[in-house]
Amino acid sequence: MACGFSIIFFMEIRVVKGSLLEVESEVIVNPANSQGYMGGGVAGVIKKVGGEEIEREAVSKAPIPVGEAVFTTAGRLKFKGVIHSPTMEEPAMRTTEEKVRKAVRAALKLADEMCFRSVAFPGMGTGVGRVPKDVAARAMVDEIMSFKPRCVKEVILADIDEEMVEEWKKALEEIG
Repeated sequence: MACGFSIIFFMEIRVVKGSLLEVESEVIVNPANSQGYMGGGVAGVIKKVGGEEIEREAVSKAPIPVGEAVFTTAGRLKFKGVIHSPTMEEPAMRTTEEKVRKAVRAALKLADEMCFRSVAFPGMGTGVGRVPKDVAARAMVDEIMSFKPRCVKEVILADIDEEMVEEWKKALEEIG
């Protein structure tokens, strides 16, 4: 007779209205482009506050295919690093729900492989990528909820945009 056991992992998901750069997390996610350039949106803010070395390191690891992610220094930021997970191939190009899903999966996978306990995401693909916030929120929450972590215990969804925050809350209510 075979004997087995199951281990169930729980991840807390928190939604925060505020700057990604002010959350308490080990790492943050940059909704990147495959080239690693950090010009606009969240990426531009991360580079401006954290330093050009973040972009230099990301570019040195490019091209980063959509569906993969890379880890870099956090420069002057308080985090242990930045996970760059492309939602688009070229800077400022329109993206899709499927690319948002792939980017979230890739970021979670890398954070878990590196055994970080907490990871913070902004709205993925909702800025220069122009994915509607409700579509991105549902996709992000769905991917987070279906992820089976080894190490990650907390996912923080943080954005200064009130609409994005409300869409995450709605998506969590719908799934939960």
